Amino acid sequence: MACVRALRRTDADIKLIDRRNFHLFQPLLYQVASGGLSPANIAAPLRSIFKRQKNAQVLLGSVETFDTVNQKVILEDQTQVSYDYLLVASGSTHHYFGRDAEWEHLAPGLKTIEDATEIRRRILSAFEKAERTNDPVARAAFLTFVIVGGGPTGVEMAGAICELSRQTMKNEFRDIDPSSARVVLIENSKLVLDRYHESLSIAAAKDLKALGAELWNETRLTEIHSDHVIVSQSGTPKRLDACTVIWAAGVKASVLGKKIAEAINTPECIDRAGRILVDTQCSIASHPRIFVAGDLAAFPTADGKSLPGVAPVAMQQGAYVGNLIANEIRGQRPVKPFRYWDKGNMATIGRSSAVVESGRMRLTGKIAWLAWLFIHILYLARFENRVLVMFQWFWNYVTRNRTARLITGEPNDELHTK
Repeated sequence: MACVRALRRTDADIKLIDRRNFHLFQPLLYQVASGGLSPANIAAPLRSIFKRQKNAQVLLGSVETFDTVNQKVILEDQTQVSYDYLLVASGSTHHYFGRDAEWEHLAPGLKTIEDATEIRRRILSAFEKAERTNDPVARAAFLTFVIVGGGPTGVEMAGAICELSRQTMKNEFRDIDPSSARVVLIENSKLVLDRYHESLSIAAAKDLKALGAELWNETRLTEIHSDHVIVSQSGTPKRLDACTVIWAAGVKASVLGKKIAEAINTPECIDRAGRILVDTQCSIASHPRIFVAGDLAAFPTADGKSLPGVAPVAMQQGAYVGNLIANEIRGQRPVKPFRYWDKGNMATIGRSSAVVESGRMRLTGKIAWLAWLFIHILYLARFENRVLVMFQWFWNYVTRNRTARLITGEPNDELHTK
């Protein structure tokens, strides 16, 4: 989207291909999963976004492969779309470290609206099942929620479930006390948010514990089953009965990365995470008119690593590629190599609680939370979304309610009573 916008005042004929007809603001997916926002609050139709940009055409379709010799993108129905310049920014998906077939259906991740509504269904259904059973062991398992991964997504999800059970659902059930729910965050490192400054990680852990979450640091997940998980703590296996597991531990690049490598017959251009190795202009070295951006790109940094797979990186790379192409179209001199402007990191823990890190500035508490609110509203795609989300957050803050607590979709198992 950033690339398309950067090309709006050029003679370019832009084809924006997406298998979904909407743009999704992923950083707020956890709020859909916890019933705080509706999917429409954080998504906007692509045609609506670009309706005034006459040189941009939105095509609904799934990319099957690439013909780089004839410069064509081939869709699933064999439609061929020609290109002079190609930008691939198909993002990433969940990574279960070789256990995808076993774990994916038991522990959904959070990347799509369908993921969010499925997680919401599982969380809310767990309370409903607990209300209907008379078996204390089964009830405890229904009221135990496990989040795997202590990064921003895991921390935000854990905080949201704690608030949901201890505040929003208060007095709504008759046979169970929702506040007795256990929210267990499993993290292999010593601290949650281990990429943040240590003081912020410690502050986030303190706030999570205050909300009622249990932090199992230096704990490795070894097995996931429908009614329990097995973890390893200091080499000792431990069983935890839980019917709801949420995955926030890792991602891998989209399958289009492999398809690009096959199309250009250069398998060595893919790293271990499935990302495409790009040069300082976000292009493939052997194909300077093929660009890769966002989570799919492995952009080199000075320390020998790659830029993180976060939204600001993708947006800045998209805008850079758009400006680079615009300069070539206009016959202007090439732009300088891409340089990422790291504006910092932020994560919210709960009501009036967040952490923000930008350079040497580190904020916690309500100030950080207000900054988090402002930034996330600012980056929503449309003005209507910003107004809706701002009003919804204000109402949730005043009433401590989450109005989008709908159980939708087809369950994978029967609601039963033991």
